[in-house]
Amino acid sequence: MTIETIYTCPLGHTCEEIKNNKIHRCMWYTQIAGMNPQTGEPIDEWKCAITWLPLLSVEMSMTNRGQTAAIESFRNETVNGQQQFTNLLARLADQRKRLTGE
Repeated sequence: MTIETIYTCPLGHTCEEIKNNKIHRCMWYTQIAGMNPQTGEPIDEWKCAITWLPLLSVEMSMTNRGQTAAIESFRNETVNGQQQFTNLLARLADQRKRLTGE
C-alpha cells in the first residue's frame, strides 16, 4: 500500500492563486534558478522561501568551505613571502656587518 504525501503550508496560506482576474502571490513564493548543490542538476522552480532554506544552507556551507580553502592558501603564500623577505634582510645585514667590520 502506498500512502500519498501532501505538503501543506504551516501558515495556512496558498502560495499563488487567481482571483478576480488577478494573480495573488505570497511574498515568500520565490523562484530559484541555478544548480542544486546536492545533485548538481539545474533548478528553475518556484517554492516558498521557507522551503528553500535547507537547500540554501547547504549551498552556503559549500561556498564557505571553498572560501576558507582560498583564504588558507593566501595565508600560506603570504607567510612564505614574508619568510623570504626576512631571510633576505638577514643576509643583507650580515653582508653590511662584514663590509663595515661591525
